[in-house]
Amino acid sequence: MSWTEKNHLRVAILDLYEGAENQGMRCIREILNQFGEMNNLSVNREEFDVRRNIELPGLDFDVYISSGGPGSPLDSEGSAWENAYFKWIASVEDYNASQAHVIKKQVFFICHSFQLACRYFDAAVVSKRKSTAFGVFPVHYMGNAENEPIFAGLKDPFYAVDSRDYQVTRPNHNRIHEMGGHILAIEKARAHVPLERAIMSMRFNENMIGTQFHPEADAVGMSLHLQKPDKKQTVIENHGEPKWQSMIDQLNDPDKIMHTYAHILPNFLNNAVEKMQLIEA
Repeated sequence: MSWTEKNHLRVAILDLYEGAENQGMRCIREILNQFGEMNNLSVNREEFDVRRNIELPGLDFDVYISSGGPGSPLDSEGSAWENAYFKWIASVEDYNASQAHVIKKQVFFICHSFQLACRYFDAAVVSKRKSTAFGVFPVHYMGNAENEPIFAGLKDPFYAVDSRDYQVTRPNHNRIHEMGGHILAIEKARAHVPLERAIMSMRFNENMIGTQFHPEADAVGMSLHLQKPDKKQTVIENHGEPKWQSMIDQLNDPDKIMHTYAHILPNFLNNAVEKMQLIEA
């Protein structure tokens, strides 16, 4: 079938920002709007406030995008909202495991959500970093990542916005293999730092994937945001003026963040729609 025959895509956005000021939700909305316009699709989206209201979507969506968010991905253990969130992941797993459901639900986890998913799947260790990672950094492929559909059109390495106080390391290789997953990307090597390189992207199974970085980061919007006087001052106070200037320069480089923005989440959405078409054709 053609996209014009099935001209709508239902997307649930799981908002983990807990009401904190952010650029992530705006960027996700814009990517969905652009994807719909470019492909003649009506993208029907609904947002769920996971942490404040314990809102979780049902299983009547085609695609799920779970956002980044502030705070610790460890301190929420045992909380009502995290228990509900993990129960939701399990419900999607159960749905996808059923042979009665030919079309599977596709899930993308971003940053904080990615860290939570790593805990849920027992795929790796989540821990606090020695210092905050903030800036634009290269991301390096692992293994057969060149064959991963969400990376189509990207170079090795590609560049991404990173903003986190926590990290995912020490992968549980047996568990990852058992669930049909793959480590797709890791952070850059730092010869002068004797620390394990963090996992930056993982496919948990055929239908669930995530990134530690922010693939939704919009270079133009983020550049304008960082140049607001109050935000500029905050970044300089926390990270120094050279870091702020480096962020501005790299956000304006068309081969870096703009390139990543134009590929990863659009590739994910495109792959999801293609899977639906192959089955329904």
